[in-house]
Amino acid sequence: QVQLVESGGGLVQAGRSLRLSCAASGRTFSNYVMAWFRQAPGKEREFVAAISQSGGRTTYADSVKGRFTISRDNAKNTVYLQMNSLKPEDMALYYCAADSSLFARLSQRPSSWDYWGQGTQVTVSS
Repeated sequence: QVQLVESGGGLVQAGRSLRLSCAASGRTFSNYVMAWFRQAPGKEREFVAAISQSGGRTTYADSVKGRFTISRDNAKNTVYLQMNSLKPEDMALYYCAADSSLFARLSQRPSSWDYWGQGTQVTVSS
């Protein structure tokens, strides 16, 4: 019942910034824990960041701490990922994920998430 659509990916030079957006359907977006994952060719899907329903709690992968910021605007049913100081290692297909369960937590495991978007490509040139 939840549809997620990512946008904002593109080609950027290393050191530059990019902001991804994830638009969610439904009337209960504020009840969803949200997250961003990424997957590079030949690699497993990797946790990037997660945010609580109200936005009061966030967690980040060590590889992006200090550079990426996850946020949400519940009035717009949208989650964002602000990516600064991009590195070639950040190049991947970025996915938005949602968990609508009552006891949802900010899990770093892909299997913990109920819904996924189609992904948006981020390419970083060196």
